[in-house]
Amino acid sequence: MSRTGATDDGDELLIRLGTLTAQARAQAEVQRSRVELAIALQRGMLPRGLPVAEGVRLAVRYAPAYQGLNVGGDWYDAFTMTDGRIGLSIGDVQGHNIEAAAFMGQVRVGLRALASVDSNPGELLARTNELLLSLSSDLFATCTFMRLDPATRVLESARAGHLPCVWATADGRSGVSDDEGGPPLGIQHGVDYPVTRYRLDQGGVFVLLTDGVVEGPSLHLDEGLEQVARLAGVAAVARLDMDALAAAVIKQAEQVGHEDDAAVLVIGHDGPAFQP
Repeated sequence: MSRTGATDDGDELLIRLGTLTAQARAQAEVQRSRVELAIALQRGMLPRGLPVAEGVRLAVRYAPAYQGLNVGGDWYDAFTMTDGRIGLSIGDVQGHNIEAAAFMGQVRVGLRALASVDSNPGELLARTNELLLSLSSDLFATCTFMRLDPATRVLESARAGHLPCVWATADGRSGVSDDEGGPPLGIQHGVDYPVTRYRLDQGGVFVLLTDGVVEGPSLHLDEGLEQVARLAGVAAVARLDMDALAAAVIKQAEQVGHEDDAAVLVIGHDGPAFQP
């Protein structure tokens, strides 16, 4: 083979490599843009502020998964309802892409809109479930919705395939709720979601979270929930600020062993005891 032939082959190889590199860069740029769009959508859907009520202390933390191409659909929400009670939700959409982030927005907006029609947590989840099914999406979401009456400190809760909440009292007792739940939203028609009632004792706390905080290759779900329960118990006894507890809980996400969305919503009460 002549030197000229070898040179031509080398030039052709370099051209091909250059073309492949350019294509890879273009694809990476498209994926990066999709991730940035999903993250912007996620953050835009989170509430700008938290409700304020006498004696009620709310705190949140949110850490989106944006390493590589993984962008999830976790969310939290808290808002004042028309009757003065506080609506609280946390959830997780199946999948890690821009579609999951968009579906998360639909679930959150649907919950808020339907809460003005029926704020009962069980009925609200049932209505939201039917709404999502009408959209004919392949996605589904787990969710917990709570309704808090600041005057009586009664919490009414319903779960749709989501993790149980963690509770703690001022005397140091803590644990994981064992309330009955229903299936995730967007899977099955005609589902009932049982409602469980709790009392938010003075100095007590409830912690709502997504599985990115407590479950992964390096941390079993039960172990993760137990760790959060211990943190909540210490915080309740020490009367720690709710923001400090939320920060401590979200830090646990570093132990799960993978990149995933992580959301935490802490509910605390430090007002005077209710007199019926």
